This record gives sequence, C-alpha cells and structure tokens, in this order.
Amino acid sequence: MNDIVNYWGFLTACVLLNLTPGADTIYILTRSIAEGRQAGLMSALGILTGIFFHILAVSLGLAGIVAHSPTLFAILKYAGAIYLAYLGIKMWRTSFQLERIDLDKLPLWRIYRQGVITNILNPKVVLFFLALLPQFVSSSLENTFFPFFFLGITFLSTTSIWVIILVLAAAPLGNLLRQNPMVGKWLNKICGTIFIGLALKIGLEK
Repeated sequence: MNDIVNYWGFLTACVLLNLTPGADTIYILTRSIAEGRQAGLMSALGILTGIFFHILAVSLGLAGIVAHSPTLFAILKYAGAIYLAYLGIKMWRTSFQLERIDLDKLPLWRIYRQGVITNILNPKVVLFFLALLPQFVSSSLENTFFPFFFLGITFLSTTSIWVIILVLAAAPLGNLLRQNPMVGKWLNKICGTIFIGLALKIGLEK
C-alpha cells in the first residue's frame, strides 16, 4: 500500500516488540504452566481478541478518546489491575492438586473470556498503537482507517505466531512440574502471586 511508509521496518519492529517480555507474555506463560496447553492456547486467543479490539478502536479513531481522557484512562487501568488481582487471588486460594483436576475439562470459554477482559482493560495497549502506527503511515493521508487496520493486523499476525510458540514451549514445563506433588500443590499459588504482582505494577505505574 502506497499509504504505508517502510512496511518492512514496521514488520521488524513487530517481531522485536513480540520478543520483549510484557504483561501479556507473562500472563500467557503463567496460565500455560499452571493449567496446561489448552488453557494456554485459550488465554492466548483471548489476548489476541483483545488486541484486535484495540486495533479496531484505533483504526476507527475511538482510541483517541481514551488517550485524551485521564479519567477514562485511569478507570480502565485500575479496573484492569483489580481484575488481574482478582484472578491472582482466585488462583492463589485454589491449591492445585493434579489428581482432582482434569485439564481436558477446564472451563475453556471462561479462560478465553478472562484473557479478553485482561487485555481490553489495559489502556496502555491503546497508547502503544496510537504511538506506533502513525510512524508508518503517510502524514498527508486523511483517512487512516485501512493503513492503521492493515498495520494492526500485521502486528496481530506476528503476535499470534509468538504466543503459540510460548504456549507450546511452556506447557510441557508445566506438565513436568505438576508431576512433582509438592511443586504441583504450590504451582497455582505461585502463578497467582505473579498475577497479583502484575496488578500492582499496572496499578502503580504512572
């Protein structure tokens, strides 16, 4: 597309950004290790759905409302932090016992929904796209929907490949850890603590 400037540079930036650990990466890794491959894949799908929501919002110009409203930004940020803390406390209180939990019968729809909500309630994703996408679109362009959307889908594609790799790499490690009764017993509590730490990080960041 002629409206996009240095597409291959953008693609390179996408790959480098995917490789940089962030809240979504930690979230997906944590769930994959704690609950297995299916839970990890559903969590990743939920995160990707949330990213698509942000891409659509930026392309339509709706994200600018959040970016220019400190109150709305704060509401989303603290709601996301509280939700992550809720998930962390829930995981921490539930002692993981392999013999009483069938990983093939986990509520996958609920896991997917949690991933979607976690990502949508992170307003920093909106700011990320608002800061990145315009750098690769012609400044003389009036209608930026299609260039923004195309670039966003490119980022979503590289992210999809990356998160699948993360899940496939982390899930066997989780299976190995759960074979040890003592490790398995504390695995959910450790992962829940990570979620609570992420919530504090998001909530306290300026």
